[in-house]
Amino acid sequence: MPETETEHPDHNAMRTGWGRALIFVYGVFVVAATGRSVVQIATDFGKAPLAYVLSALAAVLYIVATVCLLRGGRTAWRVASVSVVVEAVGVIGIGALSYAVTSLFPDKTIWSHFGQGYGYVPLVLPFFGIAWLRHTRAAV
Repeated sequence: MPETETEHPDHNAMRTGWGRALIFVYGVFVVAATGRSVVQIATDFGKAPLAYVLSALAAVLYIVATVCLLRGGRTAWRVASVSVVVEAVGVIGIGALSYAVTSLFPDKTIWSHFGQGYGYVPLVLPFFGIAWLRHTRAAV
């Protein structure tokens, strides 16, 4: 019987060692970004619609990255790679935009001011994700 993608022993590489810590941090940001965006959209969407939608996008990217890191395998590795690169571009772009065009961000989001409200972890997290995915590329 041929091995399926999830049965291959090397597919656990993404969730071992430092990968476990990375998955944990991504999981924390799933809760933080999802919770924040849901509350912001539900209670005061008219105040900062662009900022709140971008917060929800961040939450989706955190969810995708976390699930893919947990799942392992070639396809999950590829999807996680795209997700963390988009996350890196997003946090840098939105972080810069939140300083340059403050009127677009009248309320804070997870990526505004480069994740200042979260100790700048959103700024460095995707780069740790990229480094980990590069490290595990040969195993998947």
